[in-house]
Amino acid sequence: MSEYLKMESWGNLESTVNELLDYKNKGILVYTDFNGTILYSDTVTMDDAYLKITGKTKAEFDKAQQDWRDNYEREEREFKAQIPKLAEEWKKKGREILAEDKWNYWDKIVPTRLGDLYHGFELGCCLDIVKILNNNGSLEEAKQEIQKQGHSGMSWGLVCLMIKEFCERGEEFVEFVK
Repeated sequence: MSEYLKMESWGNLESTVNELLDYKNKGILVYTDFNGTILYSDTVTMDDAYLKITGKTKAEFDKAQQDWRDNYEREEREFKAQIPKLAEEWKKKGREILAEDKWNYWDKIVPTRLGDLYHGFELGCCLDIVKILNNNGSLEEAKQEIQKQGHSGMSWGLVCLMIKEFCERGEEFVEFVK
């Protein structure tokens, strides 16, 4: 590899291969490490690089990506069409667990939470913890529940804010899990 110059790779795979091909056309031997795979300017082809890195040709990879996007968009449309029905279900669940003075605010946030990134995941998480705390469960029990829910940092924070809002013991709980 001593005759090859090292090229830093900062872009996606397609732009990296195109840059390598530009060097090849200029007669310059370079290589790059793309996510642990070494690619050389004098031997690289677009399909070969995609096969080495993704296990698919460029066309197969692009089709798989488009299929994924199409499926995601279809699922999003289907989910959004269900929001009114789901909102009614979540409002009912809230009335089973939350104190009556919390119902109006719960009803207000349910559609927003259903329409966000987590599709209402945090609604169930919140209610599960509030139920434990409202039924004289220990802070440790509630902590074990939130820990097993599989939160990211953002969803953890959102659920903690909701618990503080909807549970009399919420502030105490959030301090406990910090």
